[in-house]
Amino acid sequence: MGVNIEPIARIVTDFDEKFGIPRQAGRAPSAAGRIVFEPKFRDPDALRGIEGFSHLWLIFDFSLAHREGWSPTVRPPRLGGNERIGVFASRSPFRPNPLGLSCVRLEGVEHTEREGAVLLVSGCDLLNGTPIFDIKPYIPSADCRPEASGSYADEHSAHRLEVDFPEELAALIPAEKLQALKECLADDPRPSYQHDPERVYGMRYAGLDVRFRVGGERVTVVEVKAPSGY
Repeated sequence: MGVNIEPIARIVTDFDEKFGIPRQAGRAPSAAGRIVFEPKFRDPDALRGIEGFSHLWLIFDFSLAHREGWSPTVRPPRLGGNERIGVFASRSPFRPNPLGLSCVRLEGVEHTEREGAVLLVSGCDLLNGTPIFDIKPYIPSADCRPEASGSYADEHSAHRLEVDFPEELAALIPAEKLQALKECLADDPRPSYQHDPERVYGMRYAGLDVRFRVGGERVTVVEVKAPSGY
């Protein structure tokens, strides 16, 4: 028998497309988000006590990954896009049930007249508008396992690029969003099998198209402009 679940909220972020979103929560600590509850879930009592927690778990819908059927294996980009591993040994969005899990920092609760209580979070790795199915507090004594092994994910966890962001282009990014963008670029958005230093990549961020090249261990921003059609 199936189980019907509905979104309790949606998150507002600066990521309007998948490319460029941090690979995991916390990889871009400055990436901010606003969790706006659906009208039927805007009871302030539902958030009573939440500000005592520093981090939250978000259970969300990989809303752009819905498809018929499923595959028992996937090809993680960090393994070059060619090596297959089991879907349950990955965090791929292409799963039998497209559910995601993300741990974000709770920065505060904003009380608004139009949207009710809104959760302000950081360290986000979610697409703008992503449906949230549930929110649970992160409990260090239960959720932190310092002795845990991360298998192949550990091999790439420390990899960061140097970011070369010309001042005249950086000035086009809202000041409060610039640091998060630099963190996203340092996380190397490219599939790991692409190494052409002349190729220009583009990501949509905060309503702007940001174009960049990657050579060696350095990413260089080459253009910032409003997307075509705006």
